[in-house]
Amino acid sequence: MVDHEVDTPALHLHAVVDADAVDRRGALTVSADGVLARVRAGAGELTGALRRVAEHVLSDPEAAARATIVELAERSGTSPATITRFCRAMGFEGYADLRLGIASETGRARSAGWTVDIGREIQPSDPLSRVLDQIMAADTRAMHDTAALLDLAEVERAAVAIAGASRVNIFGASGSALVGEEMQFSLHRIGVAAWAWSDVHEGLASAALLGAGDVALGISHTGQTRETIEMLAEAGSRGATTIALTGFPRSPLAELADIVLLTASQATTFRPDALSARHPQLVVLDLLYIAVAQRTHDRAHAAFRRTAQAVDGHKAAKGAAS
Repeated sequence: MVDHEVDTPALHLHAVVDADAVDRRGALTVSADGVLARVRAGAGELTGALRRVAEHVLSDPEAAARATIVELAERSGTSPATITRFCRAMGFEGYADLRLGIASETGRARSAGWTVDIGREIQPSDPLSRVLDQIMAADTRAMHDTAALLDLAEVERAAVAIAGASRVNIFGASGSALVGEEMQFSLHRIGVAAWAWSDVHEGLASAALLGAGDVALGISHTGQTRETIEMLAEAGSRGATTIALTGFPRSPLAELADIVLLTASQATTFRPDALSARHPQLVVLDLLYIAVAQRTHDRAHAAFRRTAQAVDGHKAAKGAAS
């Protein structure tokens, strides 16, 4: 039965942003490579008919790419008008363009060997070779989607800010804290004064001492971790440049940040979105770290050499028994 439900415009996909967001961060471009990533990122905030369209497209992208607009409407229990609204929310002129984007993306995935059923539940009897294939396929897809979503101009802005910062604070909780500690370690190796905070009291105290010329980076896949939001907001209120690393560009964390770096994830059994986001987060932060090192080349090179020499004496001699 076709559903003629009217969707609330405010619940459009993340690809749709308000005018203020466009002015603040630059116009968003829709890449054919990132169609499914955008649908996946936005599906959680949709309701009603638009959400059913998103879920149907994600459940079988190849079938969606082959379907006519009437067929997709019937299969998702919606209407052709809803499909058209969905297409526009994704940034496409109409269904033909969306269909072509999905077809191109699924075709590339097939030719690149991403044919494992990523969404399939891992069973207790599955051999490790099958589990490895599924994990590799999921991570490959997540990396590919992250590359499609990531705005390199935002990475550039973040790198310039960090390269010129007097102090960098990194905020995150739980698994995001581990990712933040990795970034803090990398920045310290090249002479950037960086601290990673997971305790909200310590983080808020440190954020309160930041000012103009400093940088604060908040990490949260959902962008809804209250402690991380509070710490980043405190840093921003003191004049620091704020950066959010998240999978949701309209999340509370992203909304308060000056710069937003996006990641995608691909959940598998025992690895929900938050866990599967770790590798893409590390890749984006590694890119940011390298970009900072490029912009502070001489200082970074000298610092890296000195820090390497400082710990060199703690390496076991070659040929020594372990």
